[in-house]
Amino acid sequence: MTPDTQQAKLPFPGVVISAIGAAKRLIQHLAQPWLVQLVLRIALAVPFWKSGILKWHGFLQLNDTAIDLFTQEFQLHLPGGPYPFPAPAVFAFLSGCGEVTFPVLLVLGFGTRFAAAGLILMTCLIELTVPDGWPIHLTWLAMALGIAAWGPGRISIDYLLGDRSPRP
Repeated sequence: MTPDTQQAKLPFPGVVISAIGAAKRLIQHLAQPWLVQLVLRIALAVPFWKSGILKWHGFLQLNDTAIDLFTQEFQLHLPGGPYPFPAPAVFAFLSGCGEVTFPVLLVLGFGTRFAAAGLILMTCLIELTVPDGWPIHLTWLAMALGIAAWGPGRISIDYLLGDRSPRP
């Protein structure tokens, strides 16, 4: 080995530090705020859309299963409870509407903060209904709060309409 090649080789800690620095730069390059906001909106929309689309049997016609879930299966787990849902058909209808409408708004990036707020409310009600699901509910809540706080990002209708900065 010549003296020039010995100087060109980094010692082991230097190689590790260099690799970590390169990985950090790659992640910073890939994780652009507009991309993170788009992925966040889509990731939050998917589970709600999948659940909501199963509740419908036609235009504004809930299927019987959706109403049965709110009548017989779902209960509010409050202190001294659980309690049945009041007006289960109304809750089923509102749930079905929200689970279809809010995800569409999120994916389009139209009324994004409104849709995020709606999903925050829905997530709280879902947590009261299915308390054992708190790990996934906490994830949904964190995504919705992030969307509400930092906005829809550049790839959105809201951005085109002038919502260009996150809330202070």
